Amino acid sequence: MGMKAKGSAAEREIVTMLWGANFAAIRAAGSGVSKFYCPDVLASNGIKAVAVECKSTKFKYQYFDVEQVRQLLEFARIFKAEPWLAVKFSTDWKFFKPEDLKQTNKAFVITNEHPSKTFSDMCR
Repeated sequence: MGMKAKGSAAEREIVTMLWGANFAAIRAAGSGVSKFYCPDVLASNGIKAVAVECKSTKFKYQYFDVEQVRQLLEFARIFKAEPWLAVKFSTDWKFFKPEDLKQTNKAFVITNEHPSKTFSDMCR
């Protein structure tokens, strides 16, 4: 499975998880290619809305571009949604708020040992 297919599969998995938690959820196909920023997944249960940037990796770390995180925060502010980052480390999902990220010179980095939130945390 190529990187794009793996990322799309991870996004669809989050959408399925959110529907199972009584959120209406959509995957924004082609996110990252439009001139307007759009998160990978948008979901709401009528009380809470979330904008989720998803990644999937077989490595023990995952980088997020500084501009990508800035745009997620801006989109979430305008949309009145909570911004979240979801990383699938091999088979385990971990969830992060943007303020949980550690910034390097060029990016934000998360490791699979980094303290994370749970899917339930994101849904409450």
